Amino acid sequence: MSKKKPQARAPRTPMAPARGWYGPGGGQVAHMDPPTMWRATTVQACGLWPFAAGSGAPMTGVPLGQHLHTGATVCGDPISWFTRARYISNPSLFMLGMPGLGKSTLVNRMLIGLAATGVVPLVLGDLKPDYADTVRALGGQVISIGRGVGGINVLDPGAMGEAADRLGGEAGRALTSEAHGRVLNMVAALITIVRGQPMGDHEMSVVSACLHHLRERTPSGRAPLLPDLLRVLDEGPDRVRAVTLDRGDMSRYREAVDPLHRSLLGILDGPLGSTFASETSTRINPDAPAVCIDISRIGEADTQLTAAAMLAAWSDGLGTVAAAHALSDAGLAPRRWFFTVLDELWRPLRAASGIVERIDALTRLNRSLGLGDAKITHTLKDAEALGSEADRAKARGFVERAGMVVCAGLPKAEMQDLSNIVGLSEREIDLVSSWSSPPGWAGTGGNEEPPGRGRFLIKVGGRPGIPIRVAITDTERELHNTNTRWVGAGNPVEDIGARG
Repeated sequence: MSKKKPQARAPRTPMAPARGWYGPGGGQVAHMDPPTMWRATTVQACGLWPFAAGSGAPMTGVPLGQHLHTGATVCGDPISWFTRARYISNPSLFMLGMPGLGKSTLVNRMLIGLAATGVVPLVLGDLKPDYADTVRALGGQVISIGRGVGGINVLDPGAMGEAADRLGGEAGRALTSEAHGRVLNMVAALITIVRGQPMGDHEMSVVSACLHHLRERTPSGRAPLLPDLLRVLDEGPDRVRAVTLDRGDMSRYREAVDPLHRSLLGILDGPLGSTFASETSTRINPDAPAVCIDISRIGEADTQLTAAAMLAAWSDGLGTVAAAHALSDAGLAPRRWFFTVLDELWRPLRAASGIVERIDALTRLNRSLGLGDAKITHTLKDAEALGSEADRAKARGFVERAGMVVCAGLPKAEMQDLSNIVGLSEREIDLVSSWSSPPGWAGTGGNEEPPGRGRFLIKVGGRPGIPIRVAITDTERELHNTNTRWVGAGNPVEDIGARG
């Protein structure tokens, strides 16, 4: 049989390379622009399917920044993740990180975003101040506390007293009892700060009896003052003497109350008196869209007054929250949620032994109060520096109970300690510890940023962490410069605290 002659193939037309032909008359492209990337929700980009790729980044809450690895938008805040997304079981955030990496900047963004949804921000003790300008821009109330600037009457029930009068009946009596407990807790905190150690249980009973006696004899519309409390203690009415077990012997009564008497005199005549011995200079407006209590006039070294002012601000602010909810439950006011910011937490923690217990008592019931909070400090070592193991355990509980834990740059040893509480992978530890490195020496004009500025890791329970990068807007930069003392005077770095 004869073999079939193969047919000749047509010559192949050479294909042009990806960048075109090279040479004379060719059209080679020296640089190829990458395709434009767009980011959108499934509703906005539904017509582009299947040419869209999704990501696992949460999209509920305040827009925080971009995911470091995917570039996807990451949204979140303690209140939205508790109420809407139900990612967390407690509407609280605990943030740790080295100074200057943008911790308060991120919280400031949450504050602005939540205010836009109707949540009321409460900055209870602004130390620098970091948030006063933002609160003013939101149309809120800024109250200044400090020597010669303004004070807080810790015996004034404030908004809780006014709400109790409006409610009347059983609800009013219940709110009055709660206000009594808050005032008692605040007096105990001041005495703890002055003494450097907690009050005894019998002394708490004496102060409680004095407060009951004062409330009964003080004219309506006027709040008692600390000098009034001292006067009742000096007089020794029957109700007060009964809890000291003096059995009719005045010498036994004096022996029981003299240490307390000396501590109250120490408050009035010592470093705290001018701030807490007179009427409240400006009460918190329960209807304000945002509130900031500015204590930046208090000196950095005045640790006792700083701690006392922060505790008094927290007590007054959280009392306002309780009053608002009581009125709402009775149908006398609209329902509102609140977001508190407790910045520089390490400063009151170090003021005196037992202060951590007062902070714990003031902030433990935030979930039942319709209250989200953000606590900010530098490292876990702030808790380990406390004097007693009981205080250290309570301070560690702040982190353990937090629904969200956010880490800025921290040393590797610190991240390993934190891993025992929140659970971190080795990759997450290495990532966050790399953000604590300083900038290089060869920065352009000395303005090179630290590698960790504006970078955070969000941890929720045992889930993998979400690394984000925050880029702030010009408006945020203008409102939130945490280094205003370094601006001007020929200093080339004019926005060091507002970047990242």
